[in-house]
Amino acid sequence: MQEIIELVAKKTGLPKEQAKMAVEVVVDFLKKKLPAPVAAQVDSVLNGKGTLGAVAGALDDGKLDMNDATNLLGGLLGGKK
Repeated sequence: MQEIIELVAKKTGLPKEQAKMAVEVVVDFLKKKLPAPVAAQVDSVLNGKGTLGAVAGALDDGKLDMNDATNLLGGLLGGKK
């Protein structure tokens, strides 16, 4: 979520604290409007956790390590990571 906050601050000229508040308002709004199973995943995706976060992490550094594999398999099989 930090990346989005920084982007909002940069694009709007808002101080980071105000950008953070704006992003939180939008995220909360989206979570209320989305179906519950999707809304539950919003924070994980924004914070780089969960299956999508593991894929992004693997792509960021160009290699798949044991931590990435554990996160991916845990997410795919519904287990804890």
